[in-house]
Formats: sequence, structure tokens, C-alpha cells
Amino acid sequence: MNSPTHETELNNNNNAAMKWLLLIFLVYLMLTAVSIIGTGFKIATSDQAKSLFEFAENPIAALVIGMTATALIQSSSTVSSIIVAMVAGGLPINIAIPMIMGANIGTSITSTLVSLGHIRDKDEFQKAFSAATVHDFFNVMAVLIFLPLEMMFGLLAKVSSFIVNLFSGGIAVSGSGFNPIKMVTGPVKDFVASLVSSLPEVAQGIILASIGLVLIIVSISLMGKIMRNLMVGQAKEILHKAIGKNAVTGISSGTVVTVLVQSSSTTTSLMVPLVGTGVLKTRDVYPFTLGANIGTCITALIAALAATGEYAAFAMQIAIVHLCFNAMAVTLIYGVPLLREVPLKLSEGLSLAVADKKILGLAYIASLFFIVPLIALSYTAM
Repeated sequence: MNSPTHETELNNNNNAAMKWLLLIFLVYLMLTAVSIIGTGFKIATSDQAKSLFEFAENPIAALVIGMTATALIQSSSTVSSIIVAMVAGGLPINIAIPMIMGANIGTSITSTLVSLGHIRDKDEFQKAFSAATVHDFFNVMAVLIFLPLEMMFGLLAKVSSFIVNLFSGGIAVSGSGFNPIKMVTGPVKDFVASLVSSLPEVAQGIILASIGLVLIIVSISLMGKIMRNLMVGQAKEILHKAIGKNAVTGISSGTVVTVLVQSSSTTTSLMVPLVGTGVLKTRDVYPFTLGANIGTCITALIAALAATGEYAAFAMQIAIVHLCFNAMAVTLIYGVPLLREVPLKLSEGLSLAVADKKILGLAYIASLFFIVPLIALSYTAM
């Protein structure tokens, strides 16, 4: 006869197994959604994605689109995966790169909003706001450095193209030959496409892209919840081991934890209360948040595996751009002592001002993530 303890352990194992199976299904759903979006986007634009997105050819406009979309959805993983799918459908890479950069800024809104939970206690609020906004300032600084370099020299486009060419014989990148991702996602994509095949092409494309969009948001959202539930113990263990260690350990741990929980927003938001309550300092969590930027790139890389056809290599390229951008930003900004201190000094100065006048905190969030981007978008449209 089984003991209650044994039965509980057996139930826990069964629950964990079911969650892993559900996670596998959600990864499949995400890959299928990417394929559906790519097909829909391609059909809707009749292979003229460039002309459709002429308004976004200005890099600032593309940056704002990525930034605002991510701030609204509060998930850079979701937005970057959608961008990958759009590139698979024909969105030009030069438009997609600033969008990816914008997604990096937009995702930092979550931890900044979390810091508002400490607003009643002036000292706690100051510390929490500093911990949250160091991520904001780092991401803005990264864009200020790398967007001009991209505009002048095509730095990220060239580096990512070189990396893709190294693996041009790969099944997923080449878009030709035997592709296991296409084999497993193709039937579902074709079935969904057949449901709307009697409609005009533009309507087909819009409906397919919309279906894929909903599926990708749902799948990534649920994946994050399940991963956090399954990996919370491992993530906490990695976090505790990283505290008080060197910068490399902090960055590496932030990367691993974000891969485990599938959300940079979650990783950075976990740090805010720890700093607000005085357990850690902003300087302690700074490297950890930078690792989160790198770890969040895994979702776009997985999504790129679903790309097939003539634009498959470009879809993989934009996913690699995301990784290169974050890795290069961390290496440059954190690697140079003078640059490393800038986000820390700015976040500390802003947090002291916001602690005295709390309304400035709300004004900062509204300005950085919505008002300034919309003004910039309006200006570029003129």
C-alpha cells in the first residue's frame, strides 16, 4: 500500500510530466504561429512588404514601433518573435533591425512599473526605482550607440549576415532541402490557410497574420508561466549563487535564469523588490539585468527555426541581430569602466528626484515609453 508521501511525490511527478508535455506543445504552437504569420504577411503584401512599410523606413520610426509595441504587450520575446515572422514574410531587414532595438527599450517598462509598488516608503521607492531604471538607461544608451553605427555602417546587418553565411548549409537557415520544422508545422499551417483560401488575397493574409499573432502571444505567455513554475527552484538557486560574485557570474546567471523562465521582464522585475527592501544594491543587480537582455534572445532564435522559403535566412539573421546587439552592448558598455557607470549614475540621480516628487516617476514612465516615442513618430511622418 502506498504511503501518503509516496502518492504526493507520484502526483507531483505526474504534474511535472504534464507540464513538460504542455511546454513542448506550446513550443510547437509558437513555431507554427511564426510560420502562419510569415505566410499571411507575404500574401497580404503580395511580396511588396518594403512598399507597405515605407513609413517605417526611417530608422527612428521603426525604433518607435518596436519600442511602443513592446511597452504595450510587455514582452520583448513576443515582439521579437513577431518581427522574425514578419521578416520571414518579406519585411526588409533594414527596417526590422531598429524594431528589434526598440523592443529592448520597451521591455524595461515592466520592472519600472514594479518599482511603483514601493511608492509608499520614500527610501524603498528610491532604491527600487534606481534598480528598475538602470535597465532603462542601459538599453537607451545601447540604442544611442548602435543605431547610428547601424545607420552609417550597417554594423549589425554585416555581422549577422556573416554568421548566417557560416551556417548557410544548415537545414533551417537555408530554407531548402529537408527541414524537420517545416515538416511538423507545415500541415497545420496549410490547414489554417485552406480555411480562408476562398477569400481575396489581402483578406487571406490579414486573417492568417492575425491568427498567427494571437497564437504567438498566447503560446509565449503560457510558456513563460509554465517555465517559471517548473524552473523556479533552479532559478532561485542560480540567483543566490550569483549574488556577491563577479560581473561575469552575474551576467551569465542573468542569461541562464532568463532562458529558464523565458522572460527578461520577470528576471529584472524579481530584482527590484530585493533592492527596494535593502537586500541588494543597484550595483549588485546591474550585471544580472544585462544577462537578462542576452537570455531573452533565445525565443527569437527558436522562432527563426520555423522560417522557410526564400526569406528563411533573413528570419534567422534578424534573430542573430537581436543576440549580437545585446551581446555587443553588454561587452562595450559594461566592459568600458567610464561607460559602465553612466546608467548607474543616471538611475541614481533620477531615483533621488523621483523619491522627493513621486509624480515625476509617472511622468518619466509616460514620457520615455509613450509620449516621446509618439512625438518622434509624428515628426518622422511629416
